[in-house]
Amino acid sequence: MSDLRAPYRRTGRLEGQCLCGSVTIKVDGDHVAALGACHCLMCQRWTGTVFMAFEAAAGSVSVTGPAVTHQTSGFAERAFCGTCGSALWLRNLGDGADYELMPGLFPDAAAFPLVSEIYIDRAPAYVPLAGDHPRKTRALYEARNLFVEGDAR
Repeated sequence: MSDLRAPYRRTGRLEGQCLCGSVTIKVDGDHVAALGACHCLMCQRWTGTVFMAFEAAAGSVSVTGPAVTHQTSGFAERAFCGTCGSALWLRNLGDGADYELMPGLFPDAAAFPLVSEIYIDRAPAYVPLAGDHPRKTRALYEARNLFVEGDAR
């Protein structure tokens, strides 16, 4: 399968912050200037709607401020600002794992296109995402990727 992110791979600088400005995230290096969306139940509970993120290499990301991490599965953590609660990232556990950063924290990410969508059979009716991009159901995604058991409604 081809890498949908390949045309969007970039090396450069991005800077973002949480709602209150207590946490600053800098990306200085490799990242993907495109978004993926997830409609799984866990992501809906975390964001209140749909999770969207762009990837940045671990070595490119620096974080200052009260970022709090919470292990949400046997293989991943999510982070939020300890002051205002803004969602910051999703990341697999382990050294060197890429960050999946929340685009709303980064003004430059407003121009990033949506290039993939997963768990489309779990998407609420109020979040139809437009565009011509690959979409996968829960079954298709889970056939090839780590996932959390019990994402049933």
